[in-house]
Amino acid sequence: MYSTHNKHLFDLESLNIKLYKSMNVVDDKTIVKEYFNSTGFDRWRRIYGNGEVNTVQLDIRKGHQKTVDTVLSWLKSDENLSEISICDAGCGVGSLSIPLAQAGAKVYASDISEKMVEEGKERAKEILGNADNPTFAVQDLEALSGNYHTVVCLDVLIHYPQEKASEMISHLCSTATERIILSFAPKTFALTILKKIGSFFPGPSKTTRAYQHREADIVDFLQKNGFNIQRQAMTRTRFYFSRILEATRK
Repeated sequence: MYSTHNKHLFDLESLNIKLYKSMNVVDDKTIVKEYFNSTGFDRWRRIYGNGEVNTVQLDIRKGHQKTVDTVLSWLKSDENLSEISICDAGCGVGSLSIPLAQAGAKVYASDISEKMVEEGKERAKEILGNADNPTFAVQDLEALSGNYHTVVCLDVLIHYPQEKASEMISHLCSTATERIILSFAPKTFALTILKKIGSFFPGPSKTTRAYQHREADIVDFLQKNGFNIQRQAMTRTRFYFSRILEATRK
């Protein structure tokens, strides 16, 4: 017989699981914010810059730039950049936001890291000579408001587990009137093995938690929010792997 005592134990266990998941999510967000406002800022500012870096960082720089170039080529091929608004969610130092502004788009760029945003502003001033476009803001992705023709979120989902990623994607979709572009670390057998091997080598090169996502899950999240896949690409270097999906409203 299923006793009341057993039911209480079951309810308590369920509550503990929910609390653990909640703490885990908070920890991920806190880790990301603190990391990119401290040691991670200097590291990634160099990676996303033009200065001297080590072999692994150079490989990641080239990989990230390929992802940015792919997205830029998609957006420019539509020949309507001067007519649309774009939200660059998780803009970092402005690697995508700045060239989009140069091409005529109205860009809203946000990042959870204050230091990243300040660096983005400085680079925009240096390259564009003004501080009006892009508009930079320190903001949690989930706190984004307003509506934009296109919402772009590159290399952000790797920092969050699937449950949180699905919530983030849903929120991003709610702000996109026409299109959303995402990149993520795909969950494949080979990359999973590579990640496990990397976990055996702790040290200063380690950063935040890295989460892989099944493409089928990301596509499902997008479809449930009213979007269909239009274009897709894969960036692959020795140390950088990023799947890119473009989806438009049904």
